[in-house]
Amino acid sequence: MEVTVRKDQYQIPQVEFVFRENGEFVNRTTSELFDGKRVVIFSLPGAFTPTCSAYQLPGFEEKYDDFISSGIDDIYCISVNDGFVMNAWAQDQNIKNVKLIPDGNAYFTRSMGMLVSKSNLGFGDRSWRYAMVVDNGIIEKLFVEVGQRDNADTDPYGETTPEVVLNYVKSTVRETATV
Repeated sequence: MEVTVRKDQYQIPQVEFVFRENGEFVNRTTSELFDGKRVVIFSLPGAFTPTCSAYQLPGFEEKYDDFISSGIDDIYCISVNDGFVMNAWAQDQNIKNVKLIPDGNAYFTRSMGMLVSKSNLGFGDRSWRYAMVVDNGIIEKLFVEVGQRDNADTDPYGETTPEVVLNYVKSTVRETATV
């Protein structure tokens, strides 16, 4: 099958993530997680933080079925946190559908150009808030909150809401003609 890639589409970074599963460390590559799927990825400054816990993660969980019925295979949340923290956060938030991906070494986040210092808050290096639709490892659409910079005094949340991303996804659904 021939695929034409537009200039505004780019391959996501090829990295290994370290998960904590059943008491063991498990490495999974970008390819294992994203190849052959159309997924939504959203990244945020940190587990257990106010906006991330009150709105973004639960919002994507709540709209999971809407995304799936609109042609998305899975939803991933990436944060510069380790596997222990991501697992605890998923349990605390009662997450059943969204898959949490620990980027504890920030390899993915750094490669995406989204690593920022949040040392003004005692966080160290974290992810700027962004979301994207990825089709078979190719970035189809990228949503980035305004004002990306080190030690930002605000944490904008508008461009990466589940509603904004879902509106885009729904706009790309091709209707099947009935005969």
